[in-house]
Amino acid sequence: MRATSRLKYDEPNVNRVTHSDVAITAGRDGASATRPEAMSEQALALRDIVVGLWHWQVWGLMGWQDIKQRYRRSLLGPFWLTLSMGILVGTLGVLYGALFGIPIGDYLPYITLGFLTWGLISGSITDGCRVFIGSAQFIKQIEFPFSTFVYWMLWRNFIIFAHNFVIYLIVAVVFGIWAGAAALLVLPGLVVVAANAVWVGLLLGMVCARFRDVPQIVTSLLRPVFFLTPIIWKPELLGKRMGFVDMNPFFHFIELVRAPLLGQVPAPLTWTVVLAITAGGWLVTFLFFRRFRSRIPYWV
Repeated sequence: MRATSRLKYDEPNVNRVTHSDVAITAGRDGASATRPEAMSEQALALRDIVVGLWHWQVWGLMGWQDIKQRYRRSLLGPFWLTLSMGILVGTLGVLYGALFGIPIGDYLPYITLGFLTWGLISGSITDGCRVFIGSAQFIKQIEFPFSTFVYWMLWRNFIIFAHNFVIYLIVAVVFGIWAGAAALLVLPGLVVVAANAVWVGLLLGMVCARFRDVPQIVTSLLRPVFFLTPIIWKPELLGKRMGFVDMNPFFHFIELVRAPLLGQVPAPLTWTVVLAITAGGWLVTFLFFRRFRSRIPYWV
């Protein structure tokens, strides 16, 4: 099926961006309505990624609009997410803390941060699978930068993460947790997590748009990964088999956020693994994006 003709745009007026009129507020190749035909595919791919990030007003407002519409006319709004997460963490914290014989003051903050970070990572992965499929109506009619949809998806997940972060603040107050200067390391940790979420969204978005069974495969794989990752259990419980944990990349990404907020510095191995994955992931994704970027409108 051929993609329909799509509109282009001038500079966006962010004061009037909604899901209904966003069609006239953003375009794929940036502020200029003229496509630079002489540019190579590599330059166009790089331009797409940069221009999409530059127009943060557009995907920022679209992300907020998603959250507002999801909880429209709700009494607590998006804080229903926080309430449900708080109940889950509190219940599992008491239960598994008793089963593992870990003091509640030590275990509850650990499992809280594990759930919060896993929610951000897994949400970005599952939403990334449908980032282009779910935006087909825009892609077929409007010339957005394709990366805009990925930034939109990531921002929405960070908003949810920020709401749920209230749970950790409550737990920290109740149990007297003070992370100190180590807590500042959570900022570069979140930046690295976000950088990886972008390339994962671009790569999975393209693959899933072409092969529609992949989202179900990814969702199915994330379920066992959750239990294989130290989220509700601690690595020390494995005893001599703790080396198994170091082979799990999800553990290292979670530690980038969890360790600083518990007053610990992430291990050098953790930084080595995540930076290597970041570099390798972006390289592979850019090669795919350069090659298949123009086919996305036909796949969706």
